[in-house]
Amino acid sequence: MEAWILDRLSAVTAEEQLLLNGRQTIERERYMVGDRDVIMGQKLLQEGQLLSMRPHTRFVHFPEHSHDFVEMIYMCRGTTTHLVNGVPICLRERELLLLGQNARQEILPAGAEDIAVNFFIRPAFFSGMLELLGSEETPLRQFLIRCLGKEGPSEYLHFQVAQVENVQNLLENLLRILLEGTDRHTVQRLTMGLLFAELMEHADKLSVSSEEQALVVQVLRYIEHHYVDGSLTQISRQLHYDPARLSRAVMRRTGRTYTELVQERRLSQAAWLLRNTEQRVSDIARCVGYENISYFHRIFAEHFGCSPRAYRICK
Repeated sequence: MEAWILDRLSAVTAEEQLLLNGRQTIERERYMVGDRDVIMGQKLLQEGQLLSMRPHTRFVHFPEHSHDFVEMIYMCRGTTTHLVNGVPICLRERELLLLGQNARQEILPAGAEDIAVNFFIRPAFFSGMLELLGSEETPLRQFLIRCLGKEGPSEYLHFQVAQVENVQNLLENLLRILLEGTDRHTVQRLTMGLLFAELMEHADKLSVSSEEQALVVQVLRYIEHHYVDGSLTQISRQLHYDPARLSRAVMRRTGRTYTELVQERRLSQAAWLLRNTEQRVSDIARCVGYENISYFHRIFAEHFGCSPRAYRICK
């Protein structure tokens, strides 16, 4: 990371100086309204602003709280310890922690050399993000994005991506853009969108908030690579898990059956091939796992509202 970025982020803030001078607790009015233990976006983001950031405040214990926005913490240097839903998480250098709005977080005091950045993201930011990038909306990506939504469960996503160069480069670019303070909202949005798309490609670096969520992520990762020839029985055997119990877990977490998720992935891939290749429709159908071409035409039309041929022309 560029030295000037670390210098800016490590400078002692006015709030931190008060703590060094003897203050023992956070200033609630900086973060919260009234007696509620919810950190409010209105305190940290300007009206209409979807994305903002600030260095994490060191030298103080943050009591348990939730947020009315999605928070992403990036550990630039050192470590911090978080208790999320009662689970201790050591966030190490160059790792990311994403918190859904309903997650309960407590943070132990950080030292002078522990430099973290808090990104504040309003849920509206995620609206249309993947479409903006032209990326495939795979079941795995949809699931991880839903984990951060307002109506989702109290989830966290811990990405251990210290060695993933693309992620680190995008984070440094995002920090540079935000620290420069220029009015470049489109660039901010695209950079953050690219970062999330890259994170979705590295679900193998993901630590999640419960055993069931971890199982479902593994099932979705399996579908990503085996949507043509995989089966629930096969992935259950790999995970040493009862197929019926795994099926129920998938339904609880995603709202879809295993079969529906496979079909979503197949149709998503078919749509991508229609947009980006000149392959015949029948070849695309077989490529994504459908030998019955008539059936493929029917379910494609049900899903997209038009035939594969019409979809190719329109897109």
